[in-house]
Amino acid sequence: MIVGVGIDVAEVDRFAEALGRTPRLADRLFVPAELWLPGGERRGAASLAARFAAKEALAKALGAPRGLRWTDAEVVSEDSGRPRLVVRGTVAERATTLGVTTWHVSLSHDAGVASAVVIAER
Repeated sequence: MIVGVGIDVAEVDRFAEALGRTPRLADRLFVPAELWLPGGERRGAASLAARFAAKEALAKALGAPRGLRWTDAEVVSEDSGRPRLVVRGTVAERATTLGVTTWHVSLSHDAGVASAVVIAER
């Protein structure tokens, strides 16, 4: 049974400008594994914007409650490249309250826009 669906979009250039203007913003939005590729290179703006859109979509799928911490939701990539959500802390607490047991996430970025869809299921 679907508990919630969320969708969000982010303009890549606008998101990159926000990260540039506020140096600590990336640390407030992402855990280190989201910021860096396995080889030690920092992820590009389009990839980070898509991950941010996923976090926004996740919050919407949970009913957009106050108090969720951005770093309590992590977008990881499986070896196949498929994105997956890992939740902890405030996000896990809300998901448990709603009975969420499974997450589905899709990310995309093209033509300067990043998007994400999240489905919360029990």
